[in-house]
Amino acid sequence: MKNFFLSLYTHTVKIIKEDWKAVLVIIIASLIQAFAVNYFTLHYRFPDLGVSGIAVLTNYMFGISPNWVILTGNILLVWWAHKDLNIRFLVLTLLAIMTFSTGLSIFDEYPLPLPDDKFMATVIVGVLKGTAGGLMLNVGGSGGGTDILAAALRRRYGIEIGRFSIFINFFILGLSIGVIGLESVVYGAVGLYVNGITVDSVTHSFDKRKQAIIITNIPDEVSSFITSLGKGVTRIEGKGAYTGQERPILFTLLSPRHVVMLKKFLKEKDERAFVSICDASEVLGKGFKSWKSL
Repeated sequence: MKNFFLSLYTHTVKIIKEDWKAVLVIIIASLIQAFAVNYFTLHYRFPDLGVSGIAVLTNYMFGISPNWVILTGNILLVWWAHKDLNIRFLVLTLLAIMTFSTGLSIFDEYPLPLPDDKFMATVIVGVLKGTAGGLMLNVGGSGGGTDILAAALRRRYGIEIGRFSIFINFFILGLSIGVIGLESVVYGAVGLYVNGITVDSVTHSFDKRKQAIIITNIPDEVSSFITSLGKGVTRIEGKGAYTGQERPILFTLLSPRHVVMLKKFLKEKDERAFVSICDASEVLGKGFKSWKSL
């Protein structure tokens, strides 16, 4: 155990120094989550999911601070799964858990005026938590809870627990009905739906790229233009099936803004060019999303 904590400390210091941007994102996202839970979930007695959902229920039922339940539950999950977790994921998740618990304690001391409209509140909490969750996913971290369970079971047994998580969370929501009533659970479910949509939007917006395949009579000029945008381009030697003519094919990944610039360039230089553009949902590699985030 001593060796484990020593190794964890060493890797934590290293990751904070070398990957400080990811650490900063994790801290900010965790504080956003703590803000949402303290000022909206608990204030309006909304339900939550996973470890946080259990913590919220124990608070409603027994007055136990959700801070301690979340901290204890997540640390136990981390200890159970630490041999199966990537050290970077482990460190970032522990930082998220500690920051979230600290944030709950701090925000609890400073009450804020909040809207009376429950529907508005549930949308706000969904957007806040979804934004935080998306930011964590983009840097390869997590907020703990079922994310730890999913990562460990995937590595240990090669299984996904999506359906299992759904059953767990429906069970928690079912218990919540008896504690906070059906109306609050329905409001909470709306917030969880908004949360899911926001997570997808945030993760896709950071990874949003356009994949372009270009066949042109001026491949050298087009390649130079693309590289002048700071983007790479791959040239593949092709051959027209009908004409038998050698035609190089250019392959590149661009931002939406750069796609507009490329089309304008081709319109001016080669109106007979053939271009296929489609969405790339995720791009990994130099200049794009880092492999360390996985």
